[in-house]
Amino acid sequence: MRLKGEFSVAEVDEIDHHVLRLLREDGRRTFSDMADRVGLSVAAVKRRVDRLREIGVITGFSVQIDYGKLGWGIEAFTELRYPGTTPVSEIIRTATDVPEVQAVFTIAGDPDALIHVRVRDLGHLQQIIDRLRRAGDVTGTKTLLVLGSWTRDLSA
Repeated sequence: MRLKGEFSVAEVDEIDHHVLRLLREDGRRTFSDMADRVGLSVAAVKRRVDRLREIGVITGFSVQIDYGKLGWGIEAFTELRYPGTTPVSEIIRTATDVPEVQAVFTIAGDPDALIHVRVRDLGHLQQIIDRLRRAGDVTGTKTLLVLGSWTRDLSA
């Protein structure tokens, strides 16, 4: 007996993967459009999407934003280093207290965390780095500026 949210990879077949690719391309895609593309009825596609949500494969739907058009066109990753006794909760709190932080990744080894930030310009980036350096027990930072990006579609 499996608990809700537990599943076997075998339960996700090639049609499910196709549906996931279609939704990743456009989260607002209609069941009717997907049905035409995967060769199933609208009801069958809806059942598959509902099942993928129920077993936790689909965790939500989101919108893709062009942050440059909103004035937030600069992205960077900043490595954060902490003393060895710093709890993970403190590392996460340090970063999530800064609204420009988009994501926090705690990682093994050196550094202790990698954070993704979005800012308006390089001066704003410097302010954010300075703020992070003053926060908590941060002992060091290293910032990498994003020039471009590409993301693999793992549902492919």
